[in-house]
Amino acid sequence: MKRRPAQLFQPRVRLYLGFMLIFAIATFFFGYYNNIIAIGMLVSVIFLAIYSRVESKLRTARLLDYIESVSDGLDSTVRDLPFPVVIFSSETSEIIWSNELFKAVCNVKNPLFDARVDNVVPGFNANWLLEGKNESPEPVPLEDRKYRVYGSIMQSEREYIAATYWVDVTDFTKISDEYLASRPIFAILIVDNYEDLLKALSEKEKSILLSDIDEVINSWIEGSGGYLCKFDRDRYFFLFEERKLHDYIHTNFSLLDAVRSCMGAGGVQATLSIGIGKDGLTPIDNYRYATLAVEMALSRGGAQAVIRNKQGFEFFGGHSPQHESRTKVKSRIMASAFGELLTDSAKLLIMGHANADFDSLGAAIGVACIARARGIHAKIVIDMETNHALKLLDIFTHIHEYKGVFISQQKAIIDADTSTLLVVVDTSRPDMVESKTLLQSGMRVAVIDHHRRAADFIDHAVFNYHELQASSTCEMVTEMMQYLVERNDILKDEAKALLSGIVLDTKGFSINTTDRTFEAAAYLRRIGVDMVSVKQLIQTDIDTAVSRYALMLGASIYKPGIAIATSLKPQSRVSIAQAADELLGLEGVTASFVAAMDAQDVLVSARSSGEINVQLILEKLGGGGSRLTAGLQLQGADLAKVIKDLKKAIDDYLAITRKV
Repeated sequence: MKRRPAQLFQPRVRLYLGFMLIFAIATFFFGYYNNIIAIGMLVSVIFLAIYSRVESKLRTARLLDYIESVSDGLDSTVRDLPFPVVIFSSETSEIIWSNELFKAVCNVKNPLFDARVDNVVPGFNANWLLEGKNESPEPVPLEDRKYRVYGSIMQSEREYIAATYWVDVTDFTKISDEYLASRPIFAILIVDNYEDLLKALSEKEKSILLSDIDEVINSWIEGSGGYLCKFDRDRYFFLFEERKLHDYIHTNFSLLDAVRSCMGAGGVQATLSIGIGKDGLTPIDNYRYATLAVEMALSRGGAQAVIRNKQGFEFFGGHSPQHESRTKVKSRIMASAFGELLTDSAKLLIMGHANADFDSLGAAIGVACIARARGIHAKIVIDMETNHALKLLDIFTHIHEYKGVFISQQKAIIDADTSTLLVVVDTSRPDMVESKTLLQSGMRVAVIDHHRRAADFIDHAVFNYHELQASSTCEMVTEMMQYLVERNDILKDEAKALLSGIVLDTKGFSINTTDRTFEAAAYLRRIGVDMVSVKQLIQTDIDTAVSRYALMLGASIYKPGIAIATSLKPQSRVSIAQAADELLGLEGVTASFVAAMDAQDVLVSARSSGEINVQLILEKLGGGGSRLTAGLQLQGADLAKVIKDLKKAIDDYLAITRKV
């Protein structure tokens, strides 16, 4: 008759026998008249030790019988399994039993009974068993081999027992690792500022410069075993194995820095964008991923490397100032394409980002103006109460042409159908739009945005007008209006809305402006916009001003040129943004960060004069924006932790840029 499981787990007696042996020896040498007692005790200890040894072997045998009794359905007993087997307590990790094969792979000869399994196999963790899994998530290294561990947990009357068997997968993992390391990686390299580099150079100088760029690229790929092909004047195709990709990542794609040694006329440095595609099911997938990656790199300002796989994007570099590559030809082409898209649409819905500001609402109004001029009735989706352009919204709710134009997202979802075109302005991130449900409703989508593109961008748009160098979305829409709308069709208040968005995003034409910005502003001024009325429209109240200066009082210089301000008191979004603007205007400050609570959310607003890319810093925390202006909103976050993470992101950024 088999003993009950609880009877198999008797307490260990080795420690007690050791104390008895010491006591017996001490009694023998120091007890004088008690030597007979001491000898008796010594004999008893020896007898108990022999008995314990024999009982331990019998207990192990009974345990095997018990294990066999609960292993119904197995073709052979646990003892005869052709795999290394170890059974241990899931609570203490102490080994109860192991077969000879397990001792052999562990390279031990003594019994492992009562030893801890994580001591015998360093680094072994059995938490996956407690989670209900039957297979280790990763192969377990043991000596010079790797094992995939399978097992389950059995319950006794006293504790839970983990029974595991180990399958040698060394050869399999070697083949698998070699397969993964040898997978083809597709890369597309583009010289960002090709035209600017060759401008004003003689044919001989052009040839030398292009040869220098080729030499730098060839030097970078040397030893990779890859294949490089120049398939256009400014484009290269690079095919290499994945094992080399880890080296490129480790050096943060040093080619991005090395190519800057090639200079054109006037000291213009060459910059390069790299798009890499990997993990595709077919070579076509990898090429498509590489194309998407290089487009993403260019849309973020160039001079960076982007890796695209099935999961998303990874970004490297992007620390150099972006090059100016806007042309009026592109604006005209995009305006023409947008006009055709409007013609094919029966309905038009326009929405910006949540908590709409002057740039978002102004751009939406501009698009509505274009639609009205082409005979299409547009509707703007906006939260009438929660936004930062209430003064502008109040003006348009009293204009006849805009009666019924502003609607809620619920009404927009009801009105939308397959013939509806949804235009998203001033954002390209699906998690920041006014209505995520509306975006996912299946209608055609057009995007007009000037922010640096994030990894989670709207990727199903049929029209995507993205200009990172534009000062604002209002500037982009104004340029389109010049090709699509007669000046007489534009209301003076519509021009005022567009100009207010430009003025706010450029901080009164002081940052992020180009000649195109002033041309757009001049076009709106010719319609009859009064700058005084624009200034009055964007003025803030006294409470906001007080909050702004209260935030500035809590500012300090974290690193040379970098100011951080925070407040434990809740602050408005407008106050936080304005405080960041004010800090940037202080002498010696090249980048400012302001963090504070707004209700239950933590808001961070960042500004830069151009030397530091604040978008890259906040992107690490989940934010976005552009090189000069960026923001972050974290729901239910801890302000102290956000400040700590922000400082780490700044440190990481500076650690990389100092090497550039």
